[in-house]
Amino acid sequence: MCPLPVLRLAKVLRGLNVGTQLTIWADDPIAVIDIPHFCAESGHELLSQSDEDDFQIYIIERK
Repeated sequence: MCPLPVLRLAKVLRGLNVGTQLTIWADDPIAVIDIPHFCAESGHELLSQSDEDDFQIYIIERK
C-alpha cells in the first residue's frame, strides 16, 4: 500500500506523446483509489478500469 503505482505511472506518462494510450496492471489495493484520482488531478483520461484475478487494469490516455 504505497504510492508506487502512481509514481511509476506519472513517470511513464511524462515520456509519452499526447494521445498515447497506456495499459497499467496494478496489484496494490489502494490503486483503485489512487490511479483514478491521479488521472482526474493531472488531466489524463481514465478510459477504462477493470479487474482480472488479483489485478486492477487501467487504460489511460495521456493528455
